[in-house]
Amino acid sequence: MPKRQPPKNSTWIQLTKDFVSEWPEVLEGLQFQNMPVKYLIHATIYVKNLTIRYDIQKELKIKSQERIAKSLEQLLKQYFASIINVDLKFNIPALKRDMESKTSMLMAKSFKK
Repeated sequence: MPKRQPPKNSTWIQLTKDFVSEWPEVLEGLQFQNMPVKYLIHATIYVKNLTIRYDIQKELKIKSQERIAKSLEQLLKQYFASIINVDLKFNIPALKRDMESKTSMLMAKSFKK
């Protein structure tokens, strides 16, 4: 049976349900399946005889999130059948900071007198 192709999202990385359920400590209890590319520091793709390290933070300085997501998607599609493992390093402090600020703004609007 052939492997399923990854979904198409413009600037978001989609995390599979298996990833979320198998690695809950990575996400520190957050329940989501999609994440903007800007929260990834790098992605390392392990193929049979090759290791590809995609430095997303470096690329963000010169490319848009959409272009980075498309490049990463193309890499995954190109090597999809022979991928052994994919390691994603997240910028958890930035994610936490943004979530806290968005939550604070939402709460302030919700409970405004």
